[in-house]
This record gives sequence, structure tokens and C-alpha cells, in this order.
Amino acid sequence: MIDEISIRSLGVIDEATLPLGPGFTALTGETGAGKTMVVTALGLLLGSRADSGAVRLGSDQALIEGRWRVDPDGAVAERVRDAGGDIDGDELILSRSLSIEGRSRAVVGGRSAPVGVLTEIGEQLVVVHGQSDQLRLRSTAAQRDTLDRFAGAELQTVLGDYREVHERWLEARADLDTLVAHREARVREAEELRLALDEIEAAVPQRGEDDELAARADRLANVEDLRLAAAQAHELLSSESLDDGRDAVTLVEAARRAVDRVAAHDAQLEPIVEAIANAGYVLGETAVQLSGYLASLDTDGGRELEVVQERRAELSALVRKHGSSLDDVIDTLEQGSARLLELDQDDLRVERLRASVDADLSALTALAERLTELRRAAAERLGDAVTAELAALAMPNARLTVEVTTRDDFAGHGRDDVVILLRPHAGAEPRPIAKGASGGELSRVMLALEVVIAGIDPVPTLIFDEVDAGVGGASAIEIGRRLARLAETAQVIVVTHLAQVAAFATNHLRVIKGDDGEVTASSVQQLEGEERIAEMARLLSGLPDSESGLAHARELIDVAQERARA
Repeated sequence: MIDEISIRSLGVIDEATLPLGPGFTALTGETGAGKTMVVTALGLLLGSRADSGAVRLGSDQALIEGRWRVDPDGAVAERVRDAGGDIDGDELILSRSLSIEGRSRAVVGGRSAPVGVLTEIGEQLVVVHGQSDQLRLRSTAAQRDTLDRFAGAELQTVLGDYREVHERWLEARADLDTLVAHREARVREAEELRLALDEIEAAVPQRGEDDELAARADRLANVEDLRLAAAQAHELLSSESLDDGRDAVTLVEAARRAVDRVAAHDAQLEPIVEAIANAGYVLGETAVQLSGYLASLDTDGGRELEVVQERRAELSALVRKHGSSLDDVIDTLEQGSARLLELDQDDLRVERLRASVDADLSALTALAERLTELRRAAAERLGDAVTAELAALAMPNARLTVEVTTRDDFAGHGRDDVVILLRPHAGAEPRPIAKGASGGELSRVMLALEVVIAGIDPVPTLIFDEVDAGVGGASAIEIGRRLARLAETAQVIVVTHLAQVAAFATNHLRVIKGDDGEVTASSVQQLEGEERIAEMARLLSGLPDSESGLAHARELIDVAQERARA
């Protein structure tokens, strides 16, 4: 239930607060006063698309805030907490801001949230009926949804099972069609992949092998230069062939002995002697390493280089055919085996998919038939109940019937087409309301449907935007009475221009238009006592101060109270 709505800088409304609460709230006001902006504000709180043109001229942004009373342990509260918001006791605060640049921001329970969260919450809190919804009722989809709401929990359960099977069936059938349609291409792919894998497996490539071979080829191609350089370095470090003993190891040893002979006379020479000795050790080790390196150089380097180049050419051919690098080639080998297994099992997959499609089709058929049974049973009950309501809405000879027909294909909602037919008076042919119902008749049909469905599928709040369009006199009084009856089990908010409807309200709000000659600004006033009588007189005759109008208004309110109790 909506406790209160605050609106700032939206359209002609500068700033207004709407105290709502339980029961039946009527919202009235002169044409152009801003009643539509109130409905727009409610729509924004429920996730409707924002239009920056709705921001009041001269303001940077519009702001709408609503205070709801909700079950702290219910589904709405759970969704709010999922979105990061919180509920204070049983109070939920929703807000929506809209800037002149077109930016929109939603806040749910004190936390910013996507506008889609408002939509999800709104679907559970409020049902809005306006003239656009009357037009929507002309669509077969809306008529089917209306019947499904009336049919109750069992149909919703079966419909949920049907949709689950239908989605699985569509997916399996699409996979099967793809396999069958591309079978020849998949056979060719398998053959090509098998040849590629055989070629790669025969070569037995290793990761990093190409880099190792490149380094090895470079070494072998320059083996003579390497041998000469290493031999020369070894000769200079440690060589018996140098007669004058001027190799590096001999010279360093001579230097060590020279310093060591006099080190006893100066302690500062001791670390120098040790450093020279270490240098000699390092040079000796390096000479040994060079000797080992020279021994490792292959005397048959030409043949080895030929073998290495042949292997590199083999790997390069694999890369050109099967990837951009050797790692890609190896990946093809590792992943291609799984892909080849999948392709080779196409026949088995086709067989399994056909079995799955057939099984789901059988289940789908059974669920669709059950949906048809439930809809046809509900259609008869709905037609009778709405017909009774229409009789009370000054359409005593009207007859509403709901027709359920079955087609061959399976849609997301089943196999049924639903059409609501209206016979407005005796002797007339029943015609689809999409074609034959006038605006006033459609208003009454919609209200009758909501009254009937409210007992089966109740919602916390119902909002009606000029549901009484095209209606007057006794019909309007009956519409008011039906709205009052709805308000016994739900919060009902009605934007109306008829005193006969507003008379049944337990809470009367008036949108007041102010105009200083330059700027129009509207506000909202809660009416009681004589102020309400004056507004009722204005609705009746356009003369809020007329004695006869005031008397008529008092009489109408008395009649409404008596009929509401009846």
C-alpha cells in the first residue's frame, strides 16, 4: 500500500504531497491542473521510461518519492534486500529523479539501483489501469493474460512447467536442425581434421622446439669461428706453448709470489695477496671451462647442421598449414582430438537429440492440452462473473463470453488463442471487444474484469486513470460503487472527473492549479467537510458556490455512502 507520494518540479507541479493510505482515494481537479502528472509520477516510481521534457521549466531536475507499507518478510522486501536496499520496519521508500539532461536515477530502500528493479517491485505492488490499458485490452495477448490471471494458481503452475519444457524443446530442436543441415560440412571438417592430426602426430612437435633449433642452427653455422675464438682465449689464459710464460695464469701467479714475499713487512698487503690468489683461481677455472667447451664442439658439425635445418623446415611447414606458431600447431593437436571425437559422434548425437525432441514434444502436448482445459473452464466462469458485474454497471442485457481456440503450433504461452467477446445488448451479435466495444463499454468491461479477478489474484494497489471516460449518470454511480468494493480488499486510487465516482471515495485529493500570469504551478490539497462538498459541486455543475449544486453534492455523497454499505 502507498502511504504517501511527494512530487517536486514535475510538469506543472512545483511541489506537492499526496497523502493516500488505505481505502478509496479520488483525485480530481480542473482540466490542465496536473492530474496526469500525478499518474506520470506514479509511473516513474514504478519504472516507467523517463522523459526529460517532464521536468518543470526552470528546474534542474524532477524528484518523486513514495512511501510504501509492505510485508517485511514478503517477496518485495526480499527483492529490495537483494538490490542492496533496506526496509524500516514495514516502510519502504522508493524514489526517482530525472534531470533536464535526460539522466534518471532510482533509489530503492536507500540504495541506488537500476530502474529495472523499480519495475520488478512495481509489478508486485501496483496494477495501473488507464485509457492506454483499455487499448491494450484490445490485444489478444492481454486478453489471454487476463484469463490466465483469473484461472489462478493451478494454471500458473502448469504454465510454468510448459514454458520450461517449451524452452528446452526449442533449444534441442534447433541443435538437431543445425546438425542435420550441416552434416556434409561436418563430415568434411572431420576428414580434414583427421588428416591434420595425423600429420602433426607424425612430426611429434614439442613446445619451444623451434626456438631451441634456431639457437642450435646458429651455433652450428658459426662453429669454426667459435672454435678459433675459444682456442685463442684458452691459449692466452693457460698455455704450455708460450715459451716466455706470459699466459694469464702464469703472470698472475708470478704477481702473487712477488707480493707474498714482502707481505710479512706490511699487514695491508695480506688482502691484496688473497685477491690476486682468487683471481688466479678464477682464471684457472675459466681455462678449464674453455677446454671443455672446445672438446664439446662437434667435429661433424656440417652433418648436424643439415639435420637441424631439415627439422626446422618440417616444423615451419606445419606452422604454415596449421597455425601461426608452433604452439598453435600443438594446440590444434590437443584440442582437435576432442573436436574430432565430437564430429565422429554426430550420428549418436542426432539419435539422442531426436529422442529428446520427441520426449519433450510429448510432454509439451500433454501440458498444452492441460492449459487448454484449465483456460476453457476458467473462460466460462469468467464470462458469467463479468456478465453479472456488467449488469450492475448499467449494462443489464450485456453478455461477455471468453472464447478459447487451439492452433497447431506451440507458442511460449501454449497453443491457445483467447478472444473476449461482448454482446452489448439483447439481439446483438457477440463481437470481439477489440472491434466492437466503445470507449465507455470498454471502461466498464475493464473495471468488471478487475473486480472479478481481484478475488482470485489480488494486488495491494489498483490505480485507475479516468476509467470512467465515456460514462455518466447511473453507470458512473455503479462504477463508483464497484471501486469502493474493490477498496475493501485493496488500496484504490482513481483519477476522475465525475462526481458520481468521487462521491464513493474515503480520501479525496484535489489538484489545484495556480497561475500568476507568467508561470502555472499546481499543488495537491486533501479535502474534507465543506471543501469537499464545494469540489463535488464543481464537478457536478462547474459552480462550486451554487446552493443547488452544493445541495446536490451533499445528496450524492449521502447516496454513495448508503450504496457503499449495501
